[in-house]
Amino acid sequence: MENMDDIQRYFSQECFASNSGMKITEVSEGYAKAEMKIEKRHHNILGTVHGGAIFTLADMAFAAASNSYGTVAVAINADISFVKAAIEGTLYAEAKETSINPKISTYVVNITDDQGDIVAIFNGMTYRKKNKIVIPEK
Repeated sequence: MENMDDIQRYFSQECFASNSGMKITEVSEGYAKAEMKIEKRHHNILGTVHGGAIFTLADMAFAAASNSYGTVAVAINADISFVKAAIEGTLYAEAKETSINPKISTYVVNITDDQGDIVAIFNGMTYRKKNKIVIPEK
């Protein structure tokens, strides 16, 4: 990936996460951070952040990290463990590459709250295609 502006423009095309109030804050090869300010729309019936919102935040960081080389990478497996409820503040997702080869790469994404406590742990695997991602024009 050429720079942070390129990855921001690329992921601005991703409607679901951005419409959910999530944004990429940092990207480098095999690494990404995303964040989400918790709003009422993110809550479940119990008043805590919905697991789907947490998964989406983790998935967004995972997608940015795995596509950060400029080559299309698509998820082939993902799982999440929820370890602490979140209610308010901001959630942060930090994706780190754990392995990479020409066809498969793996990532761990830690989702933390404002206190730095782990809220969830996401593991993802991608299939790395040969085609390049297409960065929208400025």
